[in-house]
Amino acid sequence: MTIYILRRVCGVVPVLILVALGSFLLVHLVPGDPAMVMLGSDATPQQIQTLRTQMGLDRSLPEQFLIWVRHALRGDLGESFFLGRPVTQALMERLPATMQLAVLSLLFSLLIGVPAGILASVRQNSRWDQLVMVTAMGGISVPSFWLGLFLILVFSVNLGWLPSGGYVPIWEEFGPGLRILILPAVSLGFMQAALIARMTRSSMLEVLRQDYVRTAKAKGLGWWRVVLRHALKNAMIPVITTVGTAFGVLLGGAVIVEIVFTYPGLGRLVVLAVQRRDYPLVQGALLLASVIYVAVNLAVDLLYSVFDPRIKYE
Repeated sequence: MTIYILRRVCGVVPVLILVALGSFLLVHLVPGDPAMVMLGSDATPQQIQTLRTQMGLDRSLPEQFLIWVRHALRGDLGESFFLGRPVTQALMERLPATMQLAVLSLLFSLLIGVPAGILASVRQNSRWDQLVMVTAMGGISVPSFWLGLFLILVFSVNLGWLPSGGYVPIWEEFGPGLRILILPAVSLGFMQAALIARMTRSSMLEVLRQDYVRTAKAKGLGWWRVVLRHALKNAMIPVITTVGTAFGVLLGGAVIVEIVFTYPGLGRLVVLAVQRRDYPLVQGALLLASVIYVAVNLAVDLLYSVFDPRIKYE
């Protein structure tokens, strides 16, 4: 197990290098001089040259990249041009908000998607199966921002049950923080719940046709005991993969949802950084989100053996 973990960690290193390279080259893919774009058309040549020197843009690209990577390994992602403070500090201030939104959205997706997929599989071709599949198709088709606006209109404007925006750390005030998170978490996680339901149904149908399931039923075990204790565990491998991918999608999809609900997370910060041409902040946010996504997928790989003991890590 230890050797496998070390091997997987070493395999992640090239991915992180490519991610860092892509984040770094983002500045240089923008037409024009980044320093001129950041300062605006009214900047003097002296101001532009000063900023280029501060950002290291007067050096060659390989040299700039090596310097940026060396600083990033120390946790130094540069300084935000408009915020006037280190990029790492700005990101760490917004990261808890986005992480709690993504985690709650993923939890909502699992609580809805897995039971719905199980119900659809054990009631194949029934009305329950058709209802789950139609709802899942609708969940995949409806954009998260449209669903968010609809939920605001119904539950905030018309009914007044839930707030339409704001932010309270859920670990400080659980009740108010949870009420604020319900609408954005539902709008963000509904599509992933639909995908998880479809994957759970497909995987369960395959497992339920296996010989050991028929044997367990023949021994007189209760049907739901066979489904939940024997079939579900072996059907979870594809579902776990879907969940790992869903978490990365939730981090990326939070950008739009955070704007709709005026939620102060990483998504809104990145949008403001792009609008203000704050390239160090954009680079840092992309790198952080990519590292989190890679770490989650590594954790998913290691979880396979928990649900399927037939998988051996050597």
